[in-house]
Amino acid sequence: MALLLALVLRVCADPNNMPFSNRAGEGFENAMARMMARELGAELRYTWLPQRRGFVRNTMGADKCDVMMEVPAGYGRTLSTRPWYRSSYVFVYRKDRGISLHSFDDESLRALRIGVQMVGDDYANTPPAHALGKRGLARNVVGFSVYGDYSQPAPLTPILDAVRKGDVDVAVVWGPLGGWYARTADVPLEVVPVSPADDTPVSFVFDIAVGVKRGDDGLRRLLDAALSRRKQEIDAILARYGIPRVP
Repeated sequence: MALLLALVLRVCADPNNMPFSNRAGEGFENAMARMMARELGAELRYTWLPQRRGFVRNTMGADKCDVMMEVPAGYGRTLSTRPWYRSSYVFVYRKDRGISLHSFDDESLRALRIGVQMVGDDYANTPPAHALGKRGLARNVVGFSVYGDYSQPAPLTPILDAVRKGDVDVAVVWGPLGGWYARTADVPLEVVPVSPADDTPVSFVFDIAVGVKRGDDGLRRLLDAALSRRKQEIDAILARYGIPRVP
C-alpha cells in the first residue's frame, strides 16, 4: 500500500472548485485532506485537475493519486469509505422577497424564475432539472452551466449571484454550495433542503464518502478508522463552511 510505504497521502482534486477545493487549500475538502493526512502521519500531496468528464480515469486511473475526498457512497469507479457527511439539494432565495419554499410541489414555484444548473457529467440533465421538467415547470427555468465560469475564483457561484442580485427568484443547488455561499452573502439568504428527498428516478439526498483507489482496501480501512476517530473535527469543518446536513 502506497501510504504505508511512502507515508504520502496522494489526493486528486480540482484546483478551482470552491467551496470544495482549490490550489490555495481554502476548501472544505482541503481541510478534510489536511486533517486525514495529519491523523495518518502522512505527507499530503495533490494532483490537480479540473473535475470534468474523465477525472477519475485521468487521475486514479493513471496512478497519479489514491484518494478523492468526496464521492457518493457506493460510487462504482472507486472504493468508498464510510460516509463523512450527508447533504441534500437546497432551495436558495432571498429572505426579503416574501418567498417560502420547501417542496418541488409548492404551487408558488409556478410564479417564480428558478435558477438551475443544466447538463451533468453524464450529459443528462441534473436532478433539479428533471424534477422541474416532470412538473411542467420548464418555462420557469433559467439555465446555468453546471461547471460555472472557470475563469473566476469561485466558478460555481453565478447561479447564486443571480439570486442575490434578483435576476432569478430561487436557485436549486447542491447543499454545500448553497450553504457556503449564504454564509458570506451581502444579503440574507434562506437555504432550505428540497423535498421530496427521493423523486424517482432521481434522488436529492446523498451520503458522501472518501473515494479510494480500487484494490487498496488497506488504505480504505485506515481512512475509515480515521473518519471514526475524528468525527467531532469533521463536524466542526462542515459547520465552519455552512454545509447543510440532513438525517
